[in-house]
Amino acid sequence: MSGWKRTAAVTGASIGGVFALLIMLALVVPPAPAGSTAAPNPTATPIPAPTKTPSAEPGTALAGALALTTKGRAPKTGYDRDRFGAPWTDTDGNGCDQRQDVLNRDLIKKKFDGCLVLDGILQDPYTGRIIHFRRGPSTSSAVQIDHVVALSDAWQKGAQQWPAHKRLRFANDTLNLYAVDGPTNASKGDGDTATWLPPNKSFRCTYVAHQVAVKKKYRLWVTAAERAAMVRVLTACPTLSLPTAAVIPGHPAPRPEPTSTPPIQQSRPPADPNGGPGKCAPGYSPCIPPYPPDLDCADVTGPIIVTGSDPHRLDGDHDGIACEDG
Repeated sequence: MSGWKRTAAVTGASIGGVFALLIMLALVVPPAPAGSTAAPNPTATPIPAPTKTPSAEPGTALAGALALTTKGRAPKTGYDRDRFGAPWTDTDGNGCDQRQDVLNRDLIKKKFDGCLVLDGILQDPYTGRIIHFRRGPSTSSAVQIDHVVALSDAWQKGAQQWPAHKRLRFANDTLNLYAVDGPTNASKGDGDTATWLPPNKSFRCTYVAHQVAVKKKYRLWVTAAERAAMVRVLTACPTLSLPTAAVIPGHPAPRPEPTSTPPIQQSRPPADPNGGPGKCAPGYSPCIPPYPPDLDCADVTGPIIVTGSDPHRLDGDHDGIACEDG
């Protein structure tokens, strides 16, 4: 076969192979829709909706929490309790130190020696338990005075920049002080709302509201986690007002010297043991049914704090706590 014939044969075979390949591809790949030249769009990734900030009425604790400045925690370097002055200074000038003032405010059935609270009953807000306080070397620690915003926490969130007199005022501000169960207070340490809340869930709104009020008053900041925890708690009580200064009752005045003429006693009508209309007998906490009929400890869940005339005669030893065995 001549050279040109061999070339023509090879060329013809190659062209035939190409046509065969194109026919096979046409059978395998489906045709694109008529008039379509653009590539298909990729699946769109949904954009998450932004977290909605809760709304709050002005003057509420929730509104106060939302308005607090949010920053990171500063180092604890340099903190010492002494940076906040001598403990329990009489900053309000009433002649009694702040520990005695708070015991006087928060306890009932109190006995005094001048400013000193010697004895009393605390319905502990942190645990809900009833604690019989008695002053003494081995007993006083049963009731401690808690800084709602701990001094160390304040130090790390603005207080280290304060002058000494402001730190002293902060440490003795009764808005920031509660008489509470000693061991529970010790377990709190310097925790903020993000790391510690009272075991008594019914008190958490009030507790967090006080933290907000103190931080607002002294312009202390909060961490992002702390603010989120505050909002989470206060969302359950959105109408709770932001607390203001806690009023300290006056201590008993010294007893006057006896005189030869006894003072005239003013007569008063006898108290109504039923306390008027209602479902709770007056002078008992928690609530028990009014008298009559007469009740005994088997009819109620103790312990019961007795602050009135005790028409049910539950407090047999007259120590202010009835039905102590439950």
